[in-house]
Amino acid sequence: MPVVDWSLVVVLRSEVAQRLSEAMGEAVWDRAEQERQGWAVIRHVLDEDAATSLARDGQVRSLAEQERLAWAVFDSVFRLGRLQPLVDDERVENIVITGADRVVVEYADGTFNRVAAVADSDEELAEFLGFLAARSADPRSFSTAEPSLHLTLEDGSRLAADWDTARISVVIRRHRVRQVTLADLVAWGSLSPVAASFLRAAVQARKSIVVSGSQGAGKTTCLRALCAEIDPWESVGTFETELELFVHELPDQHHIVHAWQARPGSGERGADGRAAGARSIADQVVDSFRFYLGRQIQGEIRGPEVWSMIKLMESGSGSISTTHAANARAAMRKLVTCAMEAGPSISQELAAAKLADTVDVVVHLACDIVRETVDGPAGRKNRYVEEILEVTPGERDRGIATQPIFRPLRGECAVANLIPDALIGDLLEHGFDLAGFERELAQHRGVR
Repeated sequence: MPVVDWSLVVVLRSEVAQRLSEAMGEAVWDRAEQERQGWAVIRHVLDEDAATSLARDGQVRSLAEQERLAWAVFDSVFRLGRLQPLVDDERVENIVITGADRVVVEYADGTFNRVAAVADSDEELAEFLGFLAARSADPRSFSTAEPSLHLTLEDGSRLAADWDTARISVVIRRHRVRQVTLADLVAWGSLSPVAASFLRAAVQARKSIVVSGSQGAGKTTCLRALCAEIDPWESVGTFETELELFVHELPDQHHIVHAWQARPGSGERGADGRAAGARSIADQVVDSFRFYLGRQIQGEIRGPEVWSMIKLMESGSGSISTTHAANARAAMRKLVTCAMEAGPSISQELAAAKLADTVDVVVHLACDIVRETVDGPAGRKNRYVEEILEVTPGERDRGIATQPIFRPLRGECAVANLIPDALIGDLLEHGFDLAGFERELAQHRGVR
């Protein structure tokens, strides 16, 4: 592949961005006009640079070299610079960076591979991410003073970066599969047909569901598949810190979707200590009750925002959320801890009681790394539903009772284990395949 002088691109990008900003002045250009004007500025700046190079060194770039440099500058100003080819690769699902020259991509088939550096230094990568953040639709900062960055990119990919680590850490998660169903998960080997019947009935019976798993286990994909079982005419509200569910971009599957995204705000802070323009998920959940929503879906639960999830689940709409956990029972323990983070007035007993009253089902996803041959990629991910729990209120000292409706089976999809006593009536009304469940139960009795 022809080499581009990326150190020169960095210099030219800065010059182009400055001239383009001066040309815009107070005008408001749409993206197409910005790019059109940008190309004019890029051509002019490159012609100037070529003339300087000719006068200084007596050398001039070929037309092909000039064109490659122009596209590199364009990508750096308007797109993702040296990251752009990775994002353009339809095979790539995740990009993981642990230093500018330590880049691993995860492909859609679950395999991994190392690829070339995306910057000449960590400092150069951090500077570019700061430039990217500043010109995003919701501008924000990234620097040593503000070392954490979360962005939704123009193609819907989610970018997370942190400079508090030993070297700069960046993860770009591409949402390749946005329209997915439980039937698709069955076809991919991630879910058994009987478990799919259970989850389909649970969604349609408006049971509240938490999807748990490790990072990269496929929680968001599973949540999308569950959402696909909602009636297309139900009004849906989604609540996320960064947009990644994208059910609002599936008009044939969901006709009415209000997609809320938290805003960090910027500028001066008010008397309450919040940045101007900041809007939390909790704020948006309160507002949402005036929107006549049939379903309310909250994205990832990482802390005290669990109380927003509880509020949604208390409405009885059949809410769905995700959280990170090592197993299904650990997911409930984690949610209790998250609830207690809201303040000293929240006791463990209160948090457990609230969660036991609102959560009906926990779906836990496993993600195993399978070693490949020496000549192939270093590893491959195997994702599947490992366990499904029924959640009910427990005795006073425990608060939460769980029983495994589908249990783990040696690295395979969860298999039937116990008939869900508290849910069975509602599930049967919504098409749960009890006969299939009992057959699977008999088939795997005694098998571990």
